[in-house]
Amino acid sequence: MKLFACDHCGNSVYFENALCENCGHALGYAAEHNALVSLNAENGVWTSPALEGEAYVYCANATHGACNWLVPAQPGGDVYCVACRHNETIPPIGDPLHLLQWQAIERAKKRLFYSLLRLGLPLHTRNEDGLHGLAFRFLADDQTAFERVMTGHDNGIITIALAEADDAERERRRVGMGEPYRTLLGHFRHEIGHHYWDLLVDGTPALEQFRTLFGDEREDYGAALGTYYANGAPLGWEQNHISAYATAHPWEDFAESFAHYLHITDTVEMAASFGLRARPSTRDDKLVVPAITFDPYMAPDMGAIVDQWIPLAGLINNLNRAVGQPDAYPFILTPPVIEKLGFINGLIHQAPSLQHLSALERI
Repeated sequence: MKLFACDHCGNSVYFENALCENCGHALGYAAEHNALVSLNAENGVWTSPALEGEAYVYCANATHGACNWLVPAQPGGDVYCVACRHNETIPPIGDPLHLLQWQAIERAKKRLFYSLLRLGLPLHTRNEDGLHGLAFRFLADDQTAFERVMTGHDNGIITIALAEADDAERERRRVGMGEPYRTLLGHFRHEIGHHYWDLLVDGTPALEQFRTLFGDEREDYGAALGTYYANGAPLGWEQNHISAYATAHPWEDFAESFAHYLHITDTVEMAASFGLRARPSTRDDKLVVPAITFDPYMAPDMGAIVDQWIPLAGLINNLNRAVGQPDAYPFILTPPVIEKLGFINGLIHQAPSLQHLSALERI
């Protein structure tokens, strides 16, 4: 994520802002320009001095305080932005609590889409691609006949349990499952990893290398999960896996690694926006790296990203400890894990070529 500023007054603004608190101008995110721009009302549409000659309306979900993204003002055009048009099911927002939870989910989802758009990954809807298209279901427990909604992925359809937007409930689940980390954004990044395994690995030349690094995905998935939940991760799992859950099955290892790839890349970009350079006062030369002078989203060399990330993770963890918070990144990147991240980075940098292909051409 880069750092944004109001183009009218220069005030720093957050990615989620719909208003500049300094000058009062309306703000909107134009995804095709990766720009959060100030807006002026003009003949029923919005224009921006930063995007001369273009006219926009807000995404229809802005009405509910759930989106600040812009849509080109075109007669008969889509009323939803490039992120919200993937929503298949949202909770009943007549319930004020459900509305607040959905707004929190949308904020996390927008950060996911920021990364996917920056990386040029395929983003077809189910209408555009009935076999591989992406769709989201955000469900409250009372929307289903099942006792509890389970977050997960099924052939391009990602379900997020609305309860995960409740901080106390999410923390209860994290502690109950012995997890070091559990966030809405983490759920999105993990589940989207399953989606891109289907698109970028399954049935492609990359499959054999995947099996070498992650294992054979033909292992019975249900049985593997049952074994994991019954016995936990094997001893020494930290040497080859980013998390304990990654040991459950090769698909989960890939999804966990994909999520961490997005964690790392996005945070390194934000560090670059702030001009951060890790130069600790200790004599540990391994923690001294040059300033970030490249775009991590466009970097073909995962090693360059990791070289920045390791000292940066040490910095943010120590900053968190200084204010009495747990580590922001309680994970260790071993050489086998870094190799898996490099495999994912390589896949992604080949992925933009898939965007022009139809569903039939990809089968």
